[in-house]
Amino acid sequence: MKLFCLSGHPTLPCNILKFKSTTIMLDCGLDMTSALYFLPLPLVHSPRLSKLPGWISKEGSTVLEKELKECSGRVFVDSMPEFCLPETELLDLSNVDVILISNYHCMMALPYITEHTGFTGMVYATEPTVQIGRLLMEELVTFIERVPKAQSAFYWKNKELQRLLPTPLKDAVELSTWRRCYTMQEVNSALSKIQLVGFSQKIELFGAVQISPLSSGYSLGSCNWIIQSHYEKVAYVSGSSLLTTHPQPMDQSSLKSSDVLILTGLTQIPTANPDGMLGEFCSNLAMTVRSGGNVLVPCYPSGVIYDLLECLYQYIDSAGLSNIPFYFISPVANSSLEFSQIFAEWLCHNKQSKVYLPEPPFPHAELIQTNKLKHYPSIHGDFSNDFKQPCVVFTGHPSLRFGDVVHFMELWGKSSLNTVIFTEPDFSYLDALAPYQPLAMKCIYCPIDTRLNFIQVSKLLKEVQPLHVVCPEQYTQPPSTQSHRTDLMIDCQPPPMAYRRAEVLTLPFRRRYEKIELTPELADLLVPSEVKTGISVSTVSGVLRTKDNKHVLQLPPKPVPPPATKKRKRVNEEIPEQNPPKPLLSGAMPLDQFVQSLEKHGITDVKVEDTPEGHIVHLQAEDTLIQLEEDSTHIICDNEVLRTQLKDLVLKFFQKL
Repeated sequence: MKLFCLSGHPTLPCNILKFKSTTIMLDCGLDMTSALYFLPLPLVHSPRLSKLPGWISKEGSTVLEKELKECSGRVFVDSMPEFCLPETELLDLSNVDVILISNYHCMMALPYITEHTGFTGMVYATEPTVQIGRLLMEELVTFIERVPKAQSAFYWKNKELQRLLPTPLKDAVELSTWRRCYTMQEVNSALSKIQLVGFSQKIELFGAVQISPLSSGYSLGSCNWIIQSHYEKVAYVSGSSLLTTHPQPMDQSSLKSSDVLILTGLTQIPTANPDGMLGEFCSNLAMTVRSGGNVLVPCYPSGVIYDLLECLYQYIDSAGLSNIPFYFISPVANSSLEFSQIFAEWLCHNKQSKVYLPEPPFPHAELIQTNKLKHYPSIHGDFSNDFKQPCVVFTGHPSLRFGDVVHFMELWGKSSLNTVIFTEPDFSYLDALAPYQPLAMKCIYCPIDTRLNFIQVSKLLKEVQPLHVVCPEQYTQPPSTQSHRTDLMIDCQPPPMAYRRAEVLTLPFRRRYEKIELTPELADLLVPSEVKTGISVSTVSGVLRTKDNKHVLQLPPKPVPPPATKKRKRVNEEIPEQNPPKPLLSGAMPLDQFVQSLEKHGITDVKVEDTPEGHIVHLQAEDTLIQLEEDSTHIICDNEVLRTQLKDLVLKFFQKL
């Protein structure tokens, strides 16, 4: 069993598991942090960005002046943003049989894999994962395509030139795998290959292994996966949460008794408490709007935003914010808010029960009805007519490189009354803000990540007790900025196996057994013999037939009788005679009784020697040796008559099967 690691990002995994005769891809996360190296894509012309000076090297070279622009001491690529794909050269991805998706954040690279690698297999995911994943992809494509750039930048990727660049461009890695965004046509084609599954549903893969999704408690439809054969079990845990939020709670019991547990997608901010961050978010928001400022919340169109809106719903009246408008701007804002209300069976019990009252499970439905929350596809059209300040705007993209958020950063960035609050943990907020410097608006970092922290992981591993744990190398050592915090790493016995990008791990257990079925006809012929109390054994002779990874033992075919003809057959056409199999022997030789038996038959000159393997019985007068070992008996004798007599004596002390 081998694990191929295609992604170096611990929360955006992409691994391939070779298990029995199947090749299974576990998630296909897309690393979008590479977008931070690029200039933002403004929705309307930005004089500030267009006037940024080109970068000139210390040697005075102007080769990259058109591709690279300088802003407040940082250098950015002036081109359409590119994303870091999973490794595609480690093995032939056209051989992948299935792709298992754990949550909608971990499927963003799917179109690159299904449409450009020769992949012909099946993709499995839950319905909310597919639908919300579609919204995320649709939003991403819309953000990129509606602001096309005339020029492309590629010279800066040249290894010789990159060495001359200032940091962080000089340190950018895996440049050969960076690609531009896919198209909506590729998105639709990729999603058409997905087979929908439900929690605990069991799916057979070619008769070799069985896969089953389990609720992971992180987001709508998010799941962990169990991959098992009759005698081996692998658990894949990715993006899980034990906190009580809107999704169904995590299923932990089904993870027990795993031979290998592959662990990815832990919290990116292990020292931050999500509840504390929510409180900080609300108080900073209230403080800004009371002083007449606007609040900008860069976010994804699904996930944490539901919890933020629910928190604000409970907070705005008590904080005196009932007259402040909330705007949610995204090409998929309407679909996201509607989807969250219709996936009732994927919600926690508390929200499920509201559906039967009937009440909407999420309070943002009431916010929309009372006009406190308004949603728009973009800043153009109706929004420009309804726009009132001070206000709170939720919009994407959290990287601040594309989407409507770019416009608000340019619009509000010059005033210290305004605040931008970062709640998504996927991007460094300082790097995200870099191309907007100098910035007057206040910046608050309230990252909300409900995924498992290291304390919860330690408790989980003690409960489910896998034989081996496999995880990204980042989880096996303290963070580089807090090297003394040994509590911020996975601690288990045996120590976890760590992987990194483009590495192949041989997982530490071997397959030892295979299940074989007997046909009823063959089973009917078995005659069990009791060898020990409660243990019976039977010999079986049959033909093993293997098809679709299932093994069946059948009756051996009966010999075909020769045709009744006088014509003489050639020698090589003779049907070989089939002798019945010799019986197997069971039991241990009682040495004293055997010697007594020899004496009864006139063999008295007997000498017994002990050996590491058993005993040697030396019949001195007959010049014969009998070697008695644990699993064999040898009679060494030149006299054929005596040898046959001794064989019959030996056989009396064993049970024939």
